[in-house]
Amino acid sequence: MYDAMRLIEKLPEMLSGQELLQTMQILPPYDRGICTGGTPTQRLMQLNDLYMSMEVYSKLYLSILRSLQKKGTKLAVQQANRNASQIQEAARSRGEQQYSGIMGGADCFTIIGTSGIGKSSAIARALQLIGAENVIQLEKPYTKIIPCLTVQCPFDSSVKALLLEVLRKVDEELDTTYYKTAIRARATTDMLIGSVSQVCLNHIGLLVVDEIQNVVNSKNGRTLIGSLTQLINTSGISIGMVGTPESEVFFTQAMQLARRSLGLKYNALPYDEHFAEVCKILFQYQYIKHPIQVTDAIIRWLYEHSAGVISIVVSLLHDAQEQAILSGRERLDMEALQDAYTQRMGMLHSYINPAITRNVQSGKRKKKRLDMTGAKVCNKNIKVGSQDIEAHSQVSVPSISHNMSETEIQSLQPSMIHTLIDEARKNDMQGNALIDFISNYIQIEVIA
Repeated sequence: MYDAMRLIEKLPEMLSGQELLQTMQILPPYDRGICTGGTPTQRLMQLNDLYMSMEVYSKLYLSILRSLQKKGTKLAVQQANRNASQIQEAARSRGEQQYSGIMGGADCFTIIGTSGIGKSSAIARALQLIGAENVIQLEKPYTKIIPCLTVQCPFDSSVKALLLEVLRKVDEELDTTYYKTAIRARATTDMLIGSVSQVCLNHIGLLVVDEIQNVVNSKNGRTLIGSLTQLINTSGISIGMVGTPESEVFFTQAMQLARRSLGLKYNALPYDEHFAEVCKILFQYQYIKHPIQVTDAIIRWLYEHSAGVISIVVSLLHDAQEQAILSGRERLDMEALQDAYTQRMGMLHSYINPAITRNVQSGKRKKKRLDMTGAKVCNKNIKVGSQDIEAHSQVSVPSISHNMSETEIQSLQPSMIHTLIDEARKNDMQGNALIDFISNYIQIEVIA
């Protein structure tokens, strides 16, 4: 046994408040002279330095602290002895081995956030401040402890693959042979759970499992989370799970899962002064020859075309400047931003709809454009902002043959419009039919 306080003293002092905010922020040096005196290649290279990243730091620091407090205690020694005996039983039986915990887990939490919000970057920065990359070493008794170990959840949620990855990462940090030993012994999953529990108990403070959303669509998802729970109870360490919002659905299916998933949640930024401040800071890093001042209109445009995701804002500003330098325009204006959004962000267009959400239709316009049998125009829901508006048509439309081509239908549109307006006027008993027709026409022919 050893005094846990000797381990805790190895950690740097915990930061808070404005000091933490300033330390977490990463702003690269900026030399305005490179914009006029630097070559296009030099300016393009400087564009790649952009990055910015409090709550995550505190959560990780305290989780490591709680885990280290359990190291070397009487319960930890008893747990290590029990783990060793259960590993031997698993090796003999080659069947399902149940591991029992004595000391219990230190902490289990989640960090959930929208893709691109900066979860991994913030975690990496926080761990750097904590000094988690430095192995803690004690001489009496001799021991080495990794404050935090980060692994990625396998794409198929394989329990065995995750456990082997933990052993491999520990070998990298401590120059041990746990991974090779497990492979040579052809260790089963039951044997690995015991081995990894023992390794975590002796050498790991906090285990971070990234990309935890992989468990959602995998048949092994529940098994993997169950294995992590067993690992917590038999090792006494803290485990943090990092993923996107889709993993919330998985964790809310059962009480035991929900209890293990309490933690931090980050959504895309709202359109407020914080988002505006981020944009103003980013606009300080212009590498074109003719820099501009950021305006409220530009900030609003950036929000509508990024959905509040900071990584997309950074990508837009980066690509707009890159294209402006390569084309010789050398201005970061609305035209440059629009070009970057149109040409470089095509894969995101279906997820980001500026100002209005449209119903997506593929191929020929679907039957909702007009009821081709001459009946009333179908009811249709559209979404403007966050409100659903339902349009009701009281106007009949002329019959159109199903065999007509798209070109023939378009050629008939002017006469159709006149016919519809005339019929709307005839049926305008309460003064609403004409407005109703125009509303339906805009929905079907313009918005759709």
